[in-house]
Amino acid sequence: MAKISFLGLGVMGYPMAGHLLKKGGHELTVYNRSAAKAAQWVKEYGGKSAPTPREAAQGADFVLMCVGNDDDVRSVAYGDNGAMAGLKKGAILVDHTTASAVLARDLYKETKSRGVGFVDAPVSGGQAGAVNGQLGIMCGGDQADYDKALPVLNVYAKMCALIGGAGAGQLTKMVNQVAIVGLLQGLSEALSFGLKAGLDMEKVISVISKGAAQSWQMDNRWKTMAAGKFEGFGFAADWMRKDLNIALAEAKKNGAHMPGTALIEQYYGRISAAGHGRWDNTAIMGLLKD
Repeated sequence: MAKISFLGLGVMGYPMAGHLLKKGGHELTVYNRSAAKAAQWVKEYGGKSAPTPREAAQGADFVLMCVGNDDDVRSVAYGDNGAMAGLKKGAILVDHTTASAVLARDLYKETKSRGVGFVDAPVSGGQAGAVNGQLGIMCGGDQADYDKALPVLNVYAKMCALIGGAGAGQLTKMVNQVAIVGLLQGLSEALSFGLKAGLDMEKVISVISKGAAQSWQMDNRWKTMAAGKFEGFGFAADWMRKDLNIALAEAKKNGAHMPGTALIEQYYGRISAAGHGRWDNTAIMGLLKD
C-alpha cells in the first residue's frame, strides 16, 4: 500500500482516485479547487482531503494530477502552496492532464532538481474508461520513475506504456486526439451521406463495421450521432478543441502538416461559439445538418 495524493476530481479524476482507494487499497488524500467536491469524494470513498496541493502532497509516495490545462497544472504544481513544495525526496509526481510537451519537460527539470521523479501520463478512454478502470495511459519520463509508478497506474489502466523521455506521453496524446477527430469527421460525413441517400443506417453499419471502415467511434457513437444527440456521451467539444490547439502549436514547432486537423479545430470553434461547448466531441456531426 502506498501513500498517494490525487489532485483534481473532475469527471476523470474523481473515479480514478476512487479506484486507487477501493481497488488498489492505497492511502488517499485528495485535493480539489472546489472543497465541496473533495468533501463529496471523501464521503463516498473514504480517505481524506487537504485544503492545498502542498498539504495534500506532504508525505506522499506518489502525487497524481488530473486537471484541465497547462495553467491549471501550474497552479497546483508550483508556488508556495503547490504540490512540489510539499513533495518529499524520492516521491513520484505523475501528471494525467492533457497538456503541452513543453510543460511536461519543465516539470521534469523542476522535479529532478528537487530529487523527485516525474512521469507525464495523459489518458485516453473518456469518462467511461475512468469509471470502469479501463484507461489507455501513454507515458513519458525515465524508466526508473515509470517502473515505480506502474503498479499505481495499473489500478485503472487497460494499457499503460512508456513511450519515451519527458513529454513523449503528451506528444502521444496529441497523436491520439488528431486520429480521433479525423475519424469523427469522416464518420460524420459518412452518416450524413447515408441518411441523405435514404439508406437504413442500421443495416449499413452492420456491414461496414465488419470491414476496413470499422472504428471504436463507429461501434460506440454512430447511433447517437445519426440521431443528433450530443449531450452526456463523452469528451466535451471544448476540451477536444483545447487538445487540438495544443497539437497544432506543437506541429508549428516540428514542421508537421495537419491541414485537416486545423479545419476540424475551426468546426469545434463553431460549436463553442454556438454555446454548445459542453456537448460531446461527436457534435461536429451537427454541423452537417441543414
